[in-house]
Amino acid sequence: MAAVEFRNVGKSFGQVEVLKGLNLAISAGEFIVLLGASGCGKTTLLRMTAGLESISEGEIAINGTVVNETHPRDRNIAMVFQNYALYPTMKVRDNIGFSLEVARKSPDEIQTRVEEVAQILNITDLLDRKPSELSGGQRQRVAMGRAMVRDADVFLFDEPLSNLDAKLRAHMRVEIRQLHDRLGSTTLYVTHDQIEAMTMADRIVLMHEGSIVQVGSTDDLYDRPNCRYTAEFIGTPAINCLDGKIETTSEGTRLTGLDSPLPLADGYRPHDGRSVTLGIRPNEMVIADGGALRGTIVIVEKTGTDMQFHMETADGTEFVAVVPRSTPGRPSDHLSFAIDPTSVHLFDRESGERIDA
Repeated sequence: MAAVEFRNVGKSFGQVEVLKGLNLAISAGEFIVLLGASGCGKTTLLRMTAGLESISEGEIAINGTVVNETHPRDRNIAMVFQNYALYPTMKVRDNIGFSLEVARKSPDEIQTRVEEVAQILNITDLLDRKPSELSGGQRQRVAMGRAMVRDADVFLFDEPLSNLDAKLRAHMRVEIRQLHDRLGSTTLYVTHDQIEAMTMADRIVLMHEGSIVQVGSTDDLYDRPNCRYTAEFIGTPAINCLDGKIETTSEGTRLTGLDSPLPLADGYRPHDGRSVTLGIRPNEMVIADGGALRGTIVIVEKTGTDMQFHMETADGTEFVAVVPRSTPGRPSDHLSFAIDPTSVHLFDRESGERIDA
């Protein structure tokens, strides 16, 4: 395993700046997920780590050694690609052991290491098949085996589960995380799927338009998003965002703009008059008479364990409430929701940055 550090790393393609002065330190043995929408630069950063893309500015260091000019084969990095990139004419055992052949390892060593990896991945019975004879999940295991056999310092995964069905993705998430824990390797994993990130990562690196927005654990990003972008990206269903204004009176501090004022902690007093966006998770909405927020049911979605009421306020603002499956309600019904002031997130309406009491 190895520590990885990005120091003011930037990447440009001509006049287009793809990555903007990124700084990130990854400890040896960490499972780091680079999360973000398409085009945020996460795969470019992964490819730069592997040496498949050049660096426009800054440094990438592995175990303290700057590798900007180091050839990919000399970085001791293993990468699993989105499309698996298996050799179709080779059997599974030859696909897994190919890098060892290139490194001129002995046939006995190649056979031993291939069989060890195959046993870990539970693909021993597939070693004499070709990729065309494998399912998507089996091909994914072979691609992982080809990376594992190298005994690399750092493992890189570029959206490896995006081609699999939902059930298999869930299964492979568990397998990849268990594999990481068993090997104790340093792992950088790229995905646009927040569920993958939240269930697998030691730390999530959320990216947007070439910059790092927030770094932290799943709980950090979910419970204390540092900006509206993080709050909206993390969590399913997405957080509800409603406009309001902080107002201080002789009776205390409150948020106006809802159907009735929402009391706030006195620590928000210095922000009197500030226009804000209130963020409230759908599962924090509680049906109650005389609540701070009222709306009309537009759609009811049944998910099995609960239901989602898609609501619309009188001024056309949409929000979602997650309620017990036994809750009565159908389109055009009017409901009122109580909001616990301790469960809300407030963001500056213009900058989107978090406001704390």
